[in-house]
Amino acid sequence: MPPKPPDLAALRRHAVARSLFAPTTLVNAVERLGGFVQADPLRAPARAQDLTLRHRVKGYRAGDLERRYPRLPLQEDFFINYGFVTPGLRALMHPRSARRVWDDARWILAHTVLAEVERLGEAHPADVDAALGHGAVKNWFGGNSRLTTELLDGLHYRGHLNVVRRDSGTRIYRLAPPWEPHPDPQAAMDAMADALVQKYAPLPAGSLSTLISMLFFAAHQWADLRKPTLARAKARLAHAKVDGTDWYWPAAEDPTRGWRVPSQVRLLAPFDPVVWDRRRFELLWGWAYRFEAYTPAAQRVRGHYALPLLWRDEVIGWANASVKGGALKVECGYVTGRAPRDAGFKAALEDEVQRLGVFLGLGD
Repeated sequence: MPPKPPDLAALRRHAVARSLFAPTTLVNAVERLGGFVQADPLRAPARAQDLTLRHRVKGYRAGDLERRYPRLPLQEDFFINYGFVTPGLRALMHPRSARRVWDDARWILAHTVLAEVERLGEAHPADVDAALGHGAVKNWFGGNSRLTTELLDGLHYRGHLNVVRRDSGTRIYRLAPPWEPHPDPQAAMDAMADALVQKYAPLPAGSLSTLISMLFFAAHQWADLRKPTLARAKARLAHAKVDGTDWYWPAAEDPTRGWRVPSQVRLLAPFDPVVWDRRRFELLWGWAYRFEAYTPAAQRVRGHYALPLLWRDEVIGWANASVKGGALKVECGYVTGRAPRDAGFKAALEDEVQRLGVFLGLGD
């Protein structure tokens, strides 16, 4: 008997429950998130990668990923956005080309950078720049930056460098081992598409298409495989039309069965997989969430770093959290203009604020 087609409520439960799995180890959590966690430098009240992992890693505290990074089998790299990736996912992307092609003169400079990194063993950008004195250049947004920094960034993106750790937020590099090209580019693209589906399913058709187009950033050398990769993904994924929209998810999963969401409040990172895809967000929850950190203050609707507020399987509002004088302050807003009347909501919100405080190191 074929499974019952899901409705929108079933898709909401599926989206929340499959992503907010029971807390596990850090590496296992990253694996279950498709092999990568998006990173962002803003800290309000913590960085996005930490806010994402705190719901999924046992006993996680703000900064644990950076502190433990040198001992973890993870690497900073660019997938469809910048973050932390597993070795298996990273091996699918490299050696990769870049959209911006370097001419011979730029490669000569790049090789001097690689030679200096090799000499240093572990290289801080300032030390490389001091040794080479390449000077400043105009960056892509019209400002000035160090040419050495641009070259280090470009070499890292192209897979020539690894990030070994951070020094006060600055990446410290060493040479990466040579990459073996993947023997089957289409299989590599299929595997990367599966990683995206694992992280963001269930996905409306438009979002699936957009995500696979973003593989252009992960593996520019195979940009011509994006269309067949999308077609192959649609052919192997489970699919249903719900309220006029085509949705896709892993074939082994059934959105209508076995997905349970606890009666909890969870304050999510703006880039959390549950809320990252704004198209899916509006279809599932019926309102538009926007990240406003880079919006002029006078034009903000919900706040500088508003955290989507998830109650059970409904995103019902947002919260702005800050630490002042060692105390956590959380201010909530609601789509309906008021908090739910559900008797359990207030206690659940208080529990989540307490968990957030412990995560930030503000005590029990």
